[in-house]
Formats: sequence, structure tokens, C-alpha cells
Amino acid sequence: MLTPDNREIASSTDFQSDDISIGELLSFLAEHKEKPLVFSYDGRSVKPGYHVTEVKAGSFAALDCGANPESWTELFIQLWDVNEGERTHMPSGKFSAIIRKVSEQVALDPTAKLTFEVSDGIAPMQLHKASMPMIRGSEVHVPLSARAASCKPRDRWLAEEAKATAACCGPAKGDGQPCCN
Repeated sequence: MLTPDNREIASSTDFQSDDISIGELLSFLAEHKEKPLVFSYDGRSVKPGYHVTEVKAGSFAALDCGANPESWTELFIQLWDVNEGERTHMPSGKFSAIIRKVSEQVALDPTAKLTFEVSDGIAPMQLHKASMPMIRGSEVHVPLSARAASCKPRDRWLAEEAKATAACCGPAKGDGQPCCN
């Protein structure tokens, strides 16, 4: 995508390696519809009565700290971390149905960056990214971790350095020595 002055806009669909999209989450959950869905953050699991209180989809255009134009789509899922009555953690299929219901009214990009807004209704909301779900016993667990601020130009530079190092120090040459020796 180009800006009015013909500068390239970077697309920020390249999340951190442990960041998953809504499409990846729903794909995983499709195989485990009946299993309870448990999100965890700050070293603990959400309470069994948690609610999905809001789902927001957004398209963003911005400048990073290096004056580089960027654009991305992001999906925000708000979790109200409460325990009401004798409720249990919602089944994965119910969570998927909520997202499907939203998608009937709001266009959702399956590759969108996924951010969870979590609060117990007293403390301020905290932003979290989701990692790949895992099965623990009979439950689906989705680890959430704080979504920290970052310097995108630095992040891109570090990613390029890692690629260059991997290319240099990749598989051994025919003589059995890595290429960087």
C-alpha cells in the first residue's frame, strides 16, 4: 500500500512468534468444541464465570517512531473476569459461536492481530496477546501475556539480523563446517 506521497506502508501482519491470529485460534478450537475454554494471564486462570463482553475489529494506519507508515487490522476481544454463581468455563464451541455471531455483523479478518482486553470490572483493563492454545486434561488453555510496547523499526532490524545470522550460520557446507566458521 502507498501513501499519498508514494511511500510504501508496511503491513504489520508479522506478529511476534508467539502471537496468534483469530483464524488460528478458531481453527484450533474447532477440534475441541465441547472442551471448556480457559484463558490464563498474570499466572492464573480466568474465573469460571468470565464473559466475552465486546468484540471490536479495527483497521489502523499509523506512523511508527521512525516515521515509517504502517497499516494493520486488529481484533480486540474483551474478557470480563468474574465468577457468577455456579457457572463453569464456557465451552470452546460457545466462544467460537460468539465470534461467528460478531462476524455476521462486522467484517473480521482471519489474519488480524488478536488482542484481549481483560479486567475483573474493578482493575483497569490490561492488553494481552494470545499464544497457541494447548490441551491440559479435558480443557483448552489459551495463555495470554502482556502486550508490551515496542519500537517497530528496531523490531524489524532485529528480525533482519536474525534472518541474516540464520542464513550465515545455517546448515553445514559440504565440508561439514557451518558457513559462518
